[in-house]
Amino acid sequence: MRLTLLILSALLRYPDAEVQQAAPGLATALAEDGLLSPEQRASLQPLIEELANMDLLDAQERYVGLFDRGRAVSLHLFEHVHGESRDRGQAMVDLRDRYEAQGLEIAAKELPDYLPLFLEYLSVLPSAQAAEELAQPGVILSALADRLEEKGTPYAAPMRILADLAGAGGEAFEIAPADDPDDLAALDAAWEDEQIRFDAPAAPGGGDCPQAAAIVARFQTAAPLGSQAHG
Repeated sequence: MRLTLLILSALLRYPDAEVQQAAPGLATALAEDGLLSPEQRASLQPLIEELANMDLLDAQERYVGLFDRGRAVSLHLFEHVHGESRDRGQAMVDLRDRYEAQGLEIAAKELPDYLPLFLEYLSVLPSAQAAEELAQPGVILSALADRLEEKGTPYAAPMRILADLAGAGGEAFEIAPADDPDDLAALDAAWEDEQIRFDAPAAPGGGDCPQAAAIVARFQTAAPLGSQAHG
């Protein structure tokens, strides 16, 4: 599982020369790891080929346009949990502590809730524990996969595989406005109006989602990690 998680992390990270150079060998490495089905590996091939052959600046521009223009498909998991509330800061401190407990150091510019970084962290855990922790944001991964599939981007493939590995199939969940305004201000305004507050207490009328509250509880109160780290 470790190698597959690292490869999925590489596919979802901001494209750089290292990822581009490694791309031609990723399909073979996934086949040798044996975790994914032939169909899952085939679904990744368009993205792998594009990362290997696309002009790097074009690949970077596409990535920024897709993931960084707004919050609808943000790869920062806690944006879908806490938005910009103060709770997000404490949640990231807690997650950073879990990384450091495994001997991982985070670059100053990285936020702990960035999905590729989270996958790197999972890759050092025992397989059973990695699967358990991947399941915690599983419903978010599933919703992101749905949104990326709607956009017709090859980045949908690794996200769908992560959702499948997390066992999140069949759970519908709206993480952001269904419409994706071209205007950034409109996108932010739509998010403010419609974002899901996973951590909010249930309203007397049942307006908030108990499923969301349960996700936050699982994600933030995971059992302390053991002392062993597996490479």
